[in-house]
Amino acid sequence: MNTSPATEATRTTEATDVSELARLKVMHNGEKEQLTFSDAEFERRLAGLRAIMAARQIDAVILTSYHGIKYYSDFLFTTFGRSYALVVTALDSVTVTANIDAGMPWRTSYGENVIYTDWRRDNYYFALQEVLRQRNVTARRIGVEDDALPLLNRQRIQDAFPDAELVDVSLDAMRQRMIKSAEEIAVITHGARIADLGGEAIREAIREGVSEYEVALAGTEAMVHEIARTFPLREVRDTWVWFQSGLNTDGAHNWATTRKLRRGDILSLNCFPMTSGYYTALERTLFLGEPDARSRELWEINVQVHERGLELIKPGAVCKDIAAELNEIYISHGLLANRTFGYGHSFGVLSHYYGREAGLELREDIDTVLEPGMVVSMEPMIAIPEGEPGAGGYREHDIVVIGEDTTEDITKFPYGPEHNIIPA
Repeated sequence: MNTSPATEATRTTEATDVSELARLKVMHNGEKEQLTFSDAEFERRLAGLRAIMAARQIDAVILTSYHGIKYYSDFLFTTFGRSYALVVTALDSVTVTANIDAGMPWRTSYGENVIYTDWRRDNYYFALQEVLRQRNVTARRIGVEDDALPLLNRQRIQDAFPDAELVDVSLDAMRQRMIKSAEEIAVITHGARIADLGGEAIREAIREGVSEYEVALAGTEAMVHEIARTFPLREVRDTWVWFQSGLNTDGAHNWATTRKLRRGDILSLNCFPMTSGYYTALERTLFLGEPDARSRELWEINVQVHERGLELIKPGAVCKDIAAELNEIYISHGLLANRTFGYGHSFGVLSHYYGREAGLELREDIDTVLEPGMVVSMEPMIAIPEGEPGAGGYREHDIVVIGEDTTEDITKFPYGPEHNIIPA
């Protein structure tokens, strides 16, 4: 691992005025902690980014997104209105973090770290300048992530480097993230297993009269405990559950409420264990008590689409072709207009507030060819408006790992009416 000398001493000194406090710090407080992946894995990722830099004649990259910084350094920041960065040069990588985090970013990241303080305006941009100056990098072309960089921040980076051209690398970096390594797939597989455990805890908590949020808490707690057991030396954060009932099932991203479950309710179970910034999901339709005939019919149609979708995911398949064929099933039942989103998406560094590998979604406007190393979901959904027979949202969700010649569905929680009608 490449390192750089400290810009300023980390020991504390007496100060009688804010003007005497340091603008930047290096704080190697404690020892480097065990990261989510091996050093070789981070070097592989950085080598891929440097290949992008070489191909596009970029002197340095300033990554500012949650997903970009996490992917290349393992550090997942908490913004609270402050800016963060990972500066990648041809020789090393440096996280730029806020003083409020102290030595934690250095301990939990691959590469070097510099801290900026709050004592002067624009110390963050000064830190970006200093990182390159100390490495004797005269940047004429700087890579940035336009998919997650506010215009105001982009302009301030431009002002900090007036002689440089800012070049968007977000799509190139996204394409790199779309192909998972064996280490990434291992983390995702653990996540799918943990999601299944959350689903079991939720199913056990479902009963008439219990609130949505109470059921959600049961699933979240089960997953958090298992994440801590499986990844004992990493942060435990961001895991959540969306558990919905009745009308609240109409949207896939509807948060749990205080509504109490009733006999005959359609239910939607949605588990999201976050294993070190890596998202996985389990989503299932359930009923509290026997569904009416139309509800069961709609549920079975959606299961038919789900099963056919799982069959279509394989190396060489084209995203838009999968979507087109599944559309035909809904058309045959007069339900195409009841679809609410695409049929699936990529996995990796993402969450409900960061990340998205938009180039790998099973939608009609995506022509990406599925390749070994990709990981995608199959998650068809239809929503029937309140007042119509079978009203509610029907959704199933599995995670599929694409291999050289085969695929593996790593979601094991059962789906469909045979398994998910809860006795009332």
